[in-house]
Amino acid sequence: MDKLETLRCEACQARAPLVTPDELKALMLQIPEWKLKTRDNIMQLERVYRFNDFVEAMVFTQKVGELAEIEDHHPAILTEWGKVTVTWWTHKIKGLHRNDLICAAKTDLLNHK
Repeated sequence: MDKLETLRCEACQARAPLVTPDELKALMLQIPEWKLKTRDNIMQLERVYRFNDFVEAMVFTQKVGELAEIEDHHPAILTEWGKVTVTWWTHKIKGLHRNDLICAAKTDLLNHK
C-alpha cells in the first residue's frame, strides 16, 4: 500500500465513491492521530494541533491553506489561541474520499513546531 503522503489528490466528481469501511480501516493506520467524526450524517476526519501561542497557530493555519491550494482540496480550519482544528471531508460526496486521507497525512507533515 502506498504511503498516503506520497499520493496526489484526484479531481473528485459528485459520483465519486466514498472510501469503503475496509479501505478506511487500513488507511487510518497511517494517520493514527486523526479521529473520525460524524456531523449531519457526514463522516469527517479531524485532528487538533497544539501550539505555544496564537502566532504559531496562525503560521500553521497558513501552511494548511497552502497545502489545500496545492491539492485543490479544502478543509475546515478553526484557529484559536494555542490550537488549530483541521477537518477534512469531501463536500461533493458528503463523506470521506481517499483525497481526505491523503490531505490528512500531508497535514501531519507540515512543520507545526
